[in-house]
Amino acid sequence: MNRTERVRLGSRSYRIIIGPGVIDQAGGPVSGISRNALVVTNRKVDSLYGRRLVRALEKAGVKVGVLLLPDGERHKTMAAVSRIHDRLVRGRYDRDSAVVALGGGVIGDIAGFAAATYMRGVNLVQVPTTLLSQVDSSVGGKTGVNHPRGKNLIGAFYQPGAVLADISALKSLSRGEILCGVGEVIKYGCIASAKFFRFLEREIEALVGLQAQTTIEVVRTSCRIKAAVVSEDEKEKGRRAILNFGHTAGHAIEAVTGYKRYPHGYAVAMGMTVAAILSQMKGGLEEKDVRRITDLVKRSGLPAAIPGALAIDDLARAMEHDKKARAGKIRFALLKGIGRCEIRSDITRSEIREALRRSKYD
Repeated sequence: MNRTERVRLGSRSYRIIIGPGVIDQAGGPVSGISRNALVVTNRKVDSLYGRRLVRALEKAGVKVGVLLLPDGERHKTMAAVSRIHDRLVRGRYDRDSAVVALGGGVIGDIAGFAAATYMRGVNLVQVPTTLLSQVDSSVGGKTGVNHPRGKNLIGAFYQPGAVLADISALKSLSRGEILCGVGEVIKYGCIASAKFFRFLEREIEALVGLQAQTTIEVVRTSCRIKAAVVSEDEKEKGRRAILNFGHTAGHAIEAVTGYKRYPHGYAVAMGMTVAAILSQMKGGLEEKDVRRITDLVKRSGLPAAIPGALAIDDLARAMEHDKKARAGKIRFALLKGIGRCEIRSDITRSEIREALRRSKYD
């Protein structure tokens, strides 16, 4: 049975539909938004779900085109956005058309930014097929691409008209792809719900194994937490920044390694260790809770420590270029306790380096 959560943004509010077989039921939600759609995906996802999605849309009377992009974070560039723009122009898509992003976070971010910038904005529907994109990147309207100096530095806040999260699509994921989403799930417990964190401590093995009941509950709870935060602070002027817990150091790890060595969820997992240690250093988190966080990360199969080969100076420098820095100061999402988060901008360079040092292994 499908579950529905809602992001409440007045006239731009939208539903998140969660459940098995949602792709086969996509015709109704998409046709209610547009009758002309360009599905943007990659070759692997298209071979698994493209035909099913196109069939569902055409059955609902939607005219459908398909564009395949290369797979992987290194292709999350303005060149990929230009390919979508070119296809939209050649196909004479107008402002009532829709871009349908079928895939993981990379496809969702690229297609979302293209939708935000073509004709100053066309309709967007997110159809996330990875755990990471279902619990995080498809919800909330962040779109964009990477720059050589940092992750997601070029982008826009642009909300979809609907998010369609098909739980059954997760069965095609590798263990590593599942773990990428698990890192973001743990983040939600850390920042917003001690009850959810305790649930994850009990059910982490069931989640990694994609047991249906646990997975639906995890995706639903994660989306509910993110929807509540986004509804309160759409454009990250305040509270929404708590969603960046673990991301400041995580993005630095990705940037220093050229977005090639560590998938996003793995980098965020290591970044959460840095953020937890900083939280303890600033007096907000007890040592036992730092251990609970790192133990849960390890039990999931994700890395909790930064490899010793990564230079602290390189990581610190990359963090200073993070897009969340304001007035020359890095803003950190830190914990006052598990389930309680705050934004701090009083972190010194020496404290950052000390937290990085304590987060490393040789």
